[in-house]
Amino acid sequence: MIISASRRTDIPAFYSQWLRNRLEAGFCMVPNPFNRNQVTRVSLLPDDVDAMVLWTRDPRPIMPLLDGMQRLHYRTVFLLTLNAYTAPLEPHSPPQQQAVAAFHQLAGRIGPQCLTWRYDPIVLGPGLEVDDHLRRFAQLARELRGATARVKISMVDLYRKTRRRLSRMSQGERFLVDPITSAELPDLVRGLSELANANGMELSTCAEEQDFTSLGAPPGRCIDAEWLAGLFGRPFPITKDKGQRRHCWCAPSRDIGMTDTCLHGCTYCYATRSHGAAVANHRRHDTMSPSLLPL
Repeated sequence: MIISASRRTDIPAFYSQWLRNRLEAGFCMVPNPFNRNQVTRVSLLPDDVDAMVLWTRDPRPIMPLLDGMQRLHYRTVFLLTLNAYTAPLEPHSPPQQQAVAAFHQLAGRIGPQCLTWRYDPIVLGPGLEVDDHLRRFAQLARELRGATARVKISMVDLYRKTRRRLSRMSQGERFLVDPITSAELPDLVRGLSELANANGMELSTCAEEQDFTSLGAPPGRCIDAEWLAGLFGRPFPITKDKGQRRHCWCAPSRDIGMTDTCLHGCTYCYATRSHGAAVANHRRHDTMSPSLLPL
């Protein structure tokens, strides 16, 4: 079983003590995000966890746990999101230089081969035109050189709540451009791939309907069975996770997070109704609870 922690929230940044307690207990309880009355017990015993995939923007709070996790033989990889956007898109993410430094620190602890950089999602708008993204990505790729060999990109998904939040921003309507419809998209994808390759990274896409292989960006998997098998020398399921979006090719996993709990406050987030809801839920959080929020 692969544990995903988590697509729904940033457990390493905001709930690392809870995760530590749950690893010590050997299990956690996870409600169905569509039916909170349906709760599943998920084993976190090392013998039951084939790999643990940690999604985060800020790995610093979880770093003190890593030595203990390694002693218990948890096979751990990280997916680190780093776009270097600022407010109002990412009002509470770590500043760029702190994020880059943490990325290198983590690479030094667990090895660059266990890290994937996510430049995700790509949002178009004022100050974030195609040329802006190429400059931004080029700087980040240079700064992250040697800390990872993998980078994933995806385009923003303009869900109803995402559109509503983006439209409230200054010049909000200009942020409602779907990157997939941009005539400059091929130039952007090709440019990002070339910049990644120039800095020792392979670039692939995440859950995109369009195939950009001819531009140097083949479809990829964030929870990648082949990647995990190569790292840990054991087989992982090659099948697609049926619980994910149609064009997501990730391997099956059990996500132990809960929605409406992430405090980064990203305007484009699909897993949080509002920053206020996340703050209120964080106040309810109990590090000793079997679930991220009291059931």
